[in-house]
Amino acid sequence: MEELNKQMVAQIDLMENAVYRVVDGQLIKVTKPGTGFGEQIITWQNNKPTHCKITFTEK
Repeated sequence: MEELNKQMVAQIDLMENAVYRVVDGQLIKVTKPGTGFGEQIITWQNNKPTHCKITFTEK
């Protein structure tokens, strides 16, 4: 069990503002809104995050 846990560890930079999703053991970084101002909507299907909708607003 301990060997499995070691393989399922990922490192991220805590100094970077970001959103991640985990799908089937893979860490996936969600794309930032184009202008830096917007929203990210994660769609779930069968208990997994399957789609990301990213929108942005220009001021």
